[in-house]
Amino acid sequence: MPLTITETQAVAEIRRVLDARLAALRTKDAERFVAHYATDVVKFDLAPPLANTGPDVRDVAGWDSWFATWSGPIWQEILEFAATVAAEAGIAYCHGQVNLRGEKIGEGTVDMWFRSTWCLGRIDGRWRITHEHNSTPFYMDGSYRAATDLVP
Repeated sequence: MPLTITETQAVAEIRRVLDARLAALRTKDAERFVAHYATDVVKFDLAPPLANTGPDVRDVAGWDSWFATWSGPIWQEILEFAATVAAEAGIAYCHGQVNLRGEKIGEGTVDMWFRSTWCLGRIDGRWRITHEHNSTPFYMDGSYRAATDLVP
């Protein structure tokens, strides 16, 4: 008999997945951070390239290298979190505005907001991130600068 899950239960489980990732980010635990991605994940991130897939997104050594560029904890929080879940179908998508803060070695303080969308699938009884898209708006005044100074 298949396990049934309500939308409310699914949203709570998904929020726990995202919160666990935030905790892993804060402590720079790359293995825990990537554990929430599906093996065939696709990710559109702030830094180039335009897209990363499975092994590149789940590359623990790559995440460790990026974590090493921060002098202390990396803080993130998600505001205006919203989720739409088809619990019985095992799919969900959610989005929010994310604040990233910390101290970059040799660069100083980072405090920026960006937008994130996560798609998740229920795989072997657990929610896994199958797609992640992070973006920041840019100024359309001809400078094409990323608008990292925006605050919700």
